[in-house]
Amino acid sequence: MRLLLDGSVDLEAVRTVLAGPVTGRLGPAAARRIDRARKAVLASLSGPRPVYGVNTGFGRLAQVKIPQGLVGALQENLIRSHACGIGDPFSKSVSRLVLYLKIQGFAMGFSGVSRALVDFLLALLKCDLIPVIPEKGSVGASGDLAPLAHLALPLLGEGEVWVAGRRAPARRALARAGIRPPALGVKEGISLVNGTQVTTAAALAAVVESQRLARIADMAGAMTLEALRGTPAAFDESIARLKCHPGAIAVAAHLRALLAGSQIRESHRDCQKVQDAYSLRCIPQVHGAVRDVLDYAERTLLAEANACTDNPLVLPSGRVATGGNFHAMSAALAADQIALALAPLGTISERRIERLVNPDLSGLPPFLIKESGLHSGLMIAQVAAASLASENKVLTHPASADTIPTSAGQEDHVSMGTAAAVKALRAVENLRAILAIELVAAAQGLEFAGPLKPGRRIQEAYAWVRRRVKPLTRDRILSRDIGRIARDLDRFPIP
Repeated sequence: MRLLLDGSVDLEAVRTVLAGPVTGRLGPAAARRIDRARKAVLASLSGPRPVYGVNTGFGRLAQVKIPQGLVGALQENLIRSHACGIGDPFSKSVSRLVLYLKIQGFAMGFSGVSRALVDFLLALLKCDLIPVIPEKGSVGASGDLAPLAHLALPLLGEGEVWVAGRRAPARRALARAGIRPPALGVKEGISLVNGTQVTTAAALAAVVESQRLARIADMAGAMTLEALRGTPAAFDESIARLKCHPGAIAVAAHLRALLAGSQIRESHRDCQKVQDAYSLRCIPQVHGAVRDVLDYAERTLLAEANACTDNPLVLPSGRVATGGNFHAMSAALAADQIALALAPLGTISERRIERLVNPDLSGLPPFLIKESGLHSGLMIAQVAAASLASENKVLTHPASADTIPTSAGQEDHVSMGTAAAVKALRAVENLRAILAIELVAAAQGLEFAGPLKPGRRIQEAYAWVRRRVKPLTRDRILSRDIGRIARDLDRFPIP
């Protein structure tokens, strides 16, 4: 898909880039802004005063004036010295989003980079030669310096890029694609490494997936309710509206739609059971609260994606000014909130799994299998869900509450935003597995409801699970079942 890059980012574009590959082109107004800012940067070289990052050193070395003949070498040295990324790389999709956000940041026209640099980055996007970016090494202030330096390394013919799902030396991949990097000019190195694009891209990837998982959690909860012969009475619209929160109202409406037309519900409408346990009865209140937090995170992260987070900035007047827009505290707090919100979504799912497998609570065969004792059924699947839910509790510790001074005390307060975003991505993966376990368990629970049918939409979800996982009639390796469902959740039909 071809995208117009004009300095403006919306959630639909974020989803498109994450799904990738994509190509992009600069809008005419963006091209004019880039050229205007570039002229202002070049003009600043002839001024009497030093300009940070243009003809000075960086951070604690900002007082060191650099001779005009060495300003190009200054930018190359900056990228090499800052490429201190550690650990596993981000996924190609997240790194593609980092690249896209960096180009969009330049398209705003406040960085002062050359059109040739932007065209090179657009060529990487077009050929889907996405730089390999390590997850660790940024403290989320003064920009995502280390990971963004790895984004910039291909400009020097160094570093690695993703090619057909594998890592390859950038120099070789660029040569095969016929792409020649431009020579780095004044201020371009610092503009490449300054910015919050890594924190923002990783956190946006987490929020996009979390919003999808939140809706899948509604379906898993509704399927479990049917398997346990629970009542949808607590999801009445009049009850939800008295809670006032938009998330709770939306989830209750979603549950009512999922459960509509259920024969299972009609079979026990007049039973003596008064109400269900909290993990069933309070789905709107818990899942809805998660939705509300994710909405806040989405708004915050889109604002950050549309912010100019470079330093120094080329103001509309042409003045080159230093500031602190590279500080990622807004994105860090949002990323921490994502991880915090996903913990209760996982713990309530795990409690529903426990109710399914526990015969004292379910009225179903122990661990959802006939001949229990000889067979252990889904006993350890619940244990695995408990393990993941516990890990997600640990991941709720806020990275943004921490700070360690860097750069000899010049950068004395940092956001730890990238750590918060990576933590959110970990929580997302754990939640995917928990929900996969609940879908497997709930589908197994429905095996004992026949010939009664659940609601039409739940029947569709049950059929989706059964196309991937057969009913459990005897013990088998369940990690394969769980893994298959977790991997395919991207294709889960969410009504």
